[in-house]
Amino acid sequence: MSDWLAADTLLAYEEQRMALFKPAQSTQAFLKAGFMGFAGSGKTYTATDISIGLVQYLKERGISYADKPVYFLDTETGSDYVIPRFNDAGIALETAKTRAFADLIDAVEEAQKNASVLLIDSISHFWSEFTEAYAKKRNRNRGLEFQDWAWLKKEWRRFTDLYVNSNVHILMCGRAGYEYDFFTNDNGKKELEKTGVKMKAETETGYEPSILVLMEREFENMESKRQVRRAYILKERFNVIDGKTFTNPRFKDFLPHIQLLNLGGEQLGVDTRRNSEHMIPSPNSNSDWKYLQEQREIYLEKIQNLMTEHGISGRSQDGKERVISLLKSHFGTSAWREVETFDLDRLKAGFNKLHIELNGAPYFMDEQPLEDVPL
Repeated sequence: MSDWLAADTLLAYEEQRMALFKPAQSTQAFLKAGFMGFAGSGKTYTATDISIGLVQYLKERGISYADKPVYFLDTETGSDYVIPRFNDAGIALETAKTRAFADLIDAVEEAQKNASVLLIDSISHFWSEFTEAYAKKRNRNRGLEFQDWAWLKKEWRRFTDLYVNSNVHILMCGRAGYEYDFFTNDNGKKELEKTGVKMKAETETGYEPSILVLMEREFENMESKRQVRRAYILKERFNVIDGKTFTNPRFKDFLPHIQLLNLGGEQLGVDTRRNSEHMIPSPNSNSDWKYLQEQREIYLEKIQNLMTEHGISGRSQDGKERVISLLKSHFGTSAWREVETFDLDRLKAGFNKLHIELNGAPYFMDEQPLEDVPL
């Protein structure tokens, strides 16, 4: 164990480590299903049918929360068209029509308290709204940058962690999109080809459901133009219907998976209370100081390399004057030795301004105070 771990931190780590393994038991008490497909593929219809069938099944088993309403978090007015189906089944339906990511986490938390099932349609809109709101707030007119995605993904995990661990059945619909990759053809040229289908949301969202379904609309009879909807089970963790295909799917098709859930129990997908903070050096520790020093040296080298890339050096009189001008403009001094004394934040800010002038674009952030950057 590294010497920078304090004694009390080591003790906390040992206590956490010793409590890691416990006797196995099913902690999957709630259905976590994902449905993706293109327009008209039957996502909403199928999710509605499963929601109704699930509530009826829970009532038959005498599970108390089955008497609570179904919540429909609606981003595209789909709830309007399924109201008669819930009315015919005698199941209360409550809706919230919003696309704001800020409402998504609140909706899951409220559903845990007051709903039997939460139906989200479509998760794709929440991801789009979140990224667009971020871009607008951060003035990313030319598109999001690498460090932006790191922050967005971290915040999105607040939803996915809650989705997995929440004590409520959640059926999540999402639009489908194609995955692409480059392949080399017979002539040695690279071509972009479709390699699969994914849910249009944050990249890892499709990994979270315990059962993931691809919905497709197909013509069963080309002469009569009769259409059917098919559900392809891409992933099903109990492996009882994994890989199967259902035509015009209904609740009964998914029942084998639902029957293996610990219905009426408590949900624990992943223990998100556990973390690795005890392994991270505290601020101002020897290890932290060494890291900051290494980063300073890296950025000093980056500054020099950037000017070298543009043919700027102090070997000629003109080059020396150009170096001095750039240092004054972006670091507030004409002396390189003084620049070498700057702290990491000041070096990063100056390097970014220099990058904007020489390359016409920021290196890692917009020109703004570092404390405003969400990383």
